[in-house]
Amino acid sequence: MIALYVILGIIALLLAIAVVKALLFVPRKQKDIVIEDIKVDVDKAAANLSEMIKCKTISHRDRTFENDEEFERFIALLKEKFPLIYKNCTFERVSDRAILYHLKGKSSKAPSVFTAHFDVVDVEAKDWAKEPFCGEIEGGFLWGRGSLDTKSTLNASMQALEQLLSEGFVPENDIYLAFSGNEEINGEGQPQIIKLFKERGIDPALVLDEGGAVVNNVFPGVSTPCALIGIAEKGMLNVELKFTGKGGHSSSPKPHTPVGRLSAACVRIENHPFKYRLSKVSASMFDTLARYSNFGYKLIFANLWLFGPVLSLIGKMSGGELNALIRTTCSFTQMEGSKGINVIPPNATMCANLRLIPGETKASAEAYLRKQIKDKDIQLTVLEGEEPSPTSIASGEAWDKIVCAVKGTWDNTIVSPYLMFACSDAKHWSRVSNKVYRFSAMALTNEERATIHGNNEKISLDAIRKSVEFYVRLMKKC
Repeated sequence: MIALYVILGIIALLLAIAVVKALLFVPRKQKDIVIEDIKVDVDKAAANLSEMIKCKTISHRDRTFENDEEFERFIALLKEKFPLIYKNCTFERVSDRAILYHLKGKSSKAPSVFTAHFDVVDVEAKDWAKEPFCGEIEGGFLWGRGSLDTKSTLNASMQALEQLLSEGFVPENDIYLAFSGNEEINGEGQPQIIKLFKERGIDPALVLDEGGAVVNNVFPGVSTPCALIGIAEKGMLNVELKFTGKGGHSSSPKPHTPVGRLSAACVRIENHPFKYRLSKVSASMFDTLARYSNFGYKLIFANLWLFGPVLSLIGKMSGGELNALIRTTCSFTQMEGSKGINVIPPNATMCANLRLIPGETKASAEAYLRKQIKDKDIQLTVLEGEEPSPTSIASGEAWDKIVCAVKGTWDNTIVSPYLMFACSDAKHWSRVSNKVYRFSAMALTNEERATIHGNNEKISLDAIRKSVEFYVRLMKKC
């Protein structure tokens, strides 16, 4: 009986501590921001972006499918639309379809780098409401592939610098605009620029690439818009599962066909997801956003030392973005068997794409898959992969500059660190700086975010204006 009272006392004490921590889990005091009124020629910005979208800069892993003329047309367009940048900046063509602009500042000690890519993914034109490269403006939106990913931010950074130069702007520190034409195929454009930086001894004090955005309803219980700034990105691993047999006629199958055995392995892996892992990045994001949530969520996120298993279970059952923040994910995306419906294939394959959470490695993820397959006749092959990126610091001068520019542009916004799920060129810059940030300067709805790499990609004219405002504010602080 005494033991029972002791156990109940311990439970009561733990719950009391959890409740107190939740009650004290309130938003941190924010620095006061002086909001400067920035005037932007949104018609000019939209017209320039429209012309960029009309350039069909589709990248392919097989370069024979690419149209070099479209890429050259895009680069020539920049010179036409931004004459002051070409007059005041040095311009370099870097190998593997990368371009670099350098505006000299009063000092070269703490340069800032703004990156983007001008290649886009292919389209299924028949599934679009408008021609994918029309660049048409209608109903307050500009339509076309690349309008969000990422000709928009490329245009905004160029537009902002052009506007500042027209006002006689000289930055405190050097500014670089670094653009690549093959990010979508994990090309060598940005790595070649970084190689140049290393050779010249240039140490970036701030690097900004694509990533999070200003979004709503991104965290349970939080209705205030959130600006998510990526400070790291997950790694990636593509694997193939293959079963080799003798094949045969489908009229006399064995109890389990090659396709069936691969399917069983798939189900075993999906039923045993990777273990819950609270990375430093996700912990920082939870610690920021959960403070604005309701008491129930505060109770969980203020006490992950106690409720971590609950969060793990919620993620495991719901999947989606919350789950991706707390574990390595595995998505089976391709399967191939027989070419004939009445033929058992001699070989069957299944492919999966994994996104590795910081703390996981390619090797550890591969070992976990092998453990779950439980079929000695299934061969696992790693096709390609990248380790999770290093984590940048969510504090200090560079971080504060971005936060001030965000809050000056989108008032009443919560700014939070963020773990990026997709791959970007930013991972390359993490090799040379711990101040690499991933933020696409736009306010996007869930529907708009879904059009990235999807159908009917478009950007609002208000988003174009705000994006330019953001870069003007940020560049003034560089």
